[in-house]
Amino acid sequence: MKENSGTMASMDKKIKPAVVPQKRQTASGRLSSVTSALLVLKVFSEGEPELGISSIAQRLGLAKSTVHRLAVTLASESFLEQNPQNGRYRLGLALFSLGALVRQRMDVSNQAHPLLAALRDQTQETVHLAILDEASIMYLHNMESAQAIGTRSYIGTRKPAFCTSEGRVLLAFNAPELTAAILKGELVKRTPKTTTDPKALRLMLDEVRHNGYATDDEESEVGLRSVAAPIRDISGRAIAAVGLAGPIQRLTKKELRRLVPQVIAAASGISARMGFRVPSLTVVHGDRSARS
Repeated sequence: MKENSGTMASMDKKIKPAVVPQKRQTASGRLSSVTSALLVLKVFSEGEPELGISSIAQRLGLAKSTVHRLAVTLASESFLEQNPQNGRYRLGLALFSLGALVRQRMDVSNQAHPLLAALRDQTQETVHLAILDEASIMYLHNMESAQAIGTRSYIGTRKPAFCTSEGRVLLAFNAPELTAAILKGELVKRTPKTTTDPKALRLMLDEVRHNGYATDDEESEVGLRSVAAPIRDISGRAIAAVGLAGPIQRLTKKELRRLVPQVIAAASGISARMGFRVPSLTVVHGDRSARS
């Protein structure tokens, strides 16, 4: 029986991906297993959410045995999952979790923008939004002061967490094991006033937890003072920090203390936008208790 050429053409068009990934090789000329694993993940699409080993191998130009090993490994880490009914693979929940982290960063940046701008306008000082990235902080937002003498930092810039106000806030209100691991790492002096003694830093972080904010007095940069407060998500976890910074000539210790409530208020406002609610306190009156 003669096949209909139009039907076959449409079937071929449906099966073939729009772009066939090219094989990527390492400097030694051998295909990288990491690159191959990433290509396996990227071969799935909205139109083809499930694929079998043969289909993946054909699209990537890899041996079926290689694709099978990669698929089994990715499935063991929940990056892929296998449909028990047809044996095909689909993207796993581990990718959803990672995507949620990226989305969270985008959300906090969007939610923070108006309150950061208001804080900058109220104080006339440079305002930052920072997140913890391993042992460093990374700036997601930087709103510079209009003052003639100011501080300058750029989106994506990283600084050590242990000696910055934003980093100390995030370390103080993060998982103890993460903080402990960072304090056990290499702590390099950035200025003559940088504290690198782990015991002293742990005491500082205890104080940050008690006060609800952290300061940096020329410990990350000479001539710079800053204060920061934590931003919390709906679960209460500190996911970012609001920082305010300025030159020591203008941002005296007294002025820094005066601005602390405004920084905390901005961070609290952003936290509320992220779904965080401050737990109510129980006040005991004799044998009765009331919620405040």
